[in-house]
Amino acid sequence: MKMIRAIIRPEKEEEVIRGLDVAGFPSVTKMDVFGRGKQKGIQVGTAVYDELAKTMLMVVVEDAMVEKASQAITQSAKTGNFGDGKLFITSVESVSTIRTGKAGL
Repeated sequence: MKMIRAIIRPEKEEEVIRGLDVAGFPSVTKMDVFGRGKQKGIQVGTAVYDELAKTMLMVVVEDAMVEKASQAITQSAKTGNFGDGKLFITSVESVSTIRTGKAGL
């Protein structure tokens, strides 16, 4: 299993969640976060904003489904401008449901 963490523009959140749902990934965890990328924030006049509001979505998928989920996120989140975001894909050792104790997704 893999965990995909997507850091995206907040205004693209609903579109990305809808894209994941249509692609067959209805379970998503969302967090409002702040950060900056390579551009080190944004400058407006003399004001520099080095921490920008972003949304982090997390989804855990079977290994064979990583590409499909990644494409759904990328297609929904992309504007073609700086700050569209990043995908981080990491291995997940195990998953279990708290209520039932059942292992797996």
